[in-house]
Amino acid sequence: MSGFRPGLLPSLVVALLLPALLALGFWQLARAEEKRSLLAEFEARRTAEPVAVTDLERRADLAHLRIRLQGQFDAGHSLLLDNRMRDGQVGVELLQPFYDQPSGLWLLVNRGWLPWPDRRQAPQFSTPEQPQELLARVYVPLGSTFQLQADPAGGAWPRLITAVDPERLWQQLGRGGLAYEVRLEPGPAAYQAQWPLVAMGPEKHTGYAVQWFALAAALLCLYFYFGWQNARQQPAHAGEPQ
Repeated sequence: MSGFRPGLLPSLVVALLLPALLALGFWQLARAEEKRSLLAEFEARRTAEPVAVTDLERRADLAHLRIRLQGQFDAGHSLLLDNRMRDGQVGVELLQPFYDQPSGLWLLVNRGWLPWPDRRQAPQFSTPEQPQELLARVYVPLGSTFQLQADPAGGAWPRLITAVDPERLWQQLGRGGLAYEVRLEPGPAAYQAQWPLVAMGPEKHTGYAVQWFALAAALLCLYFYFGWQNARQQPAHAGEPQ
C-alpha cells in the first residue's frame, strides 16, 4: 500500500506488543467471569442450611459450605496469622483448634481479626471455656501462593504464622483433622469475622481489561498515523535534488 509505510521496526514492535495487550485484556475478562461465578456460588450457599461435620466426607466441593460445629476450643495451641489488614489497621487473625464432638474430628477455626497496633505487646484475646455450638464456613483457597512460613515445629504458643496449613498442625499435634481452615460466622465466639470473598471484584478485572484494550487501540492508532505520515514525507524527500 503506497500510502502507508510504517517501517520495519514499528511493525515488529506492533507485532510483538499487540497480541500481548489483547491477551492481557481477554485474560482479565476471563478472570471477571470467574469471579462472577464464584460470587454467584457463594450467594447460593450463603443462606443454605448448615450441614454437620460428619457430612463433609460425602461432599465433593467444600468451598464456602456452611457447617455446624458442636464442641470445644483448644486454647493451648492458638495461631496468629500475621499481616492482616482491616480498614487500614494492622492486625492478626486468631485460629484455634476446635474438637467437634459428633464427628470426633479436629478443625482449625478462624475466629476473626484482632488489631495489633503495638508489636511490643502480644494481641489480647480470650477463649470460651464451655462447649460451643457454632456456625462456620469451609475456606478453600483459590490458589497456592508463595509465602514465608513462620510456624516452626517448636516454640511457645500462641505461634505467629504467615500462612495457614492445617494438615501440618495436625501432624505436629498428632491429631486427625480437616485439611481446610473454617471461618466463623459473626457471633459471640467470633472477633471481627466479616470475610471478603475475593480480594478483587469482577468490576475491577473488567476495568483492567478496558485499559489493556485501550492501550492496544492506542498502539494501532499510532502505528497507522506514523505509517501514513512516513508515506507522505518519503515522496517529498525523493523529489529533492541530490
